Amino acid sequence: ESRAANASNKEINIQWYIPSLAKPSNCAETKVLLLYAYNTKPVKISNIKIFSSMSMFSGHLWIPLARIISLREKLSNLKQQVEMLLQSSKCLSSASEPTSFLEQSETLKIIPSKKPKMNVAEVHLDEKTEEMVKRCLSEVKALLSAVPALSLPLTEIPFDVTLQSIASLEDMFDPANGCIITEESLFNWIISLFH
Repeated sequence: ESRAANASNKEINIQWYIPSLAKPSNCAETKVLLLYAYNTKPVKISNIKIFSSMSMFSGHLWIPLARIISLREKLSNLKQQVEMLLQSSKCLSSASEPTSFLEQSETLKIIPSKKPKMNVAEVHLDEKTEEMVKRCLSEVKALLSAVPALSLPLTEIPFDVTLQSIASLEDMFDPANGCIITEESLFNWIISLFH
């Protein structure tokens, strides 16, 4: 069965369309089309001709390409900062737990999986990183809000910050690719912006 026909949990699917000729009217700057679809309950489509659901939604937004590129760069920097915080917290915790030589040599025998799992533990942010998160999320909010003029900067972070959630946001604003977002708190925040 096709993945497009099934969603076993809540998820947002993001795709970008970069038109060569089609442009919104009265627009001098280059804009791209953000296409989104999400479901709020599990969905299984067996016949698209007779399918209807009250738990599926879709829409689109025209967004300036320059702002997307700028935001993605900021999100990339933020992801690096979060990775450094995680690394330093691992170093501190491992330094406080001494291991014997035997234990260390046994850990070398563990064969890593082909696809490393992204860290889903909530990150304890320092003041600098927290400000970076708020600035990036305020920009995301301004780009996705139905009424951008009413989009005030965030004073609180609206979801659990994990390496996975920041990586998902970075992927979301990559116009060369699409992405699927399933993390519950990030999912809820993004769909709140679409309304």
